[in-house]
Amino acid sequence: MLVTFHSKAWSSITMFGDVAVTLLKMAGHSGTVPSALLAGDIPSALARLEHELAAAGPEIEKKLSVRPDAKDADTPPPVGLQARAYPLIQLLSAAARHGCDVMWEEGHPVV
Repeated sequence: MLVTFHSKAWSSITMFGDVAVTLLKMAGHSGTVPSALLAGDIPSALARLEHELAAAGPEIEKKLSVRPDAKDADTPPPVGLQARAYPLIQLLSAAARHGCDVMWEEGHPVV
């Protein structure tokens, strides 16, 4: 599953569903897809997400990192949760600055 986040303050972003739900739960949301955060709730959700990411141990990184089966030198390292969270943090930060809601839904945007 893919989850796409929308806000009038930032471009839409799409991420893998398991990562999106984990980040939403870290931000204090239920993780329900589709759903939304109202503008007034975004600053506290963003602060909680950043706090939880800083406190997250390597266990969550291992759980959500994509581990390729190939063991050769050309295999890139797995992408960590901090890196995967960066676009969502940017979107939430912009929404907080501009007083905009953030919505998300299953799927990807139509191009």
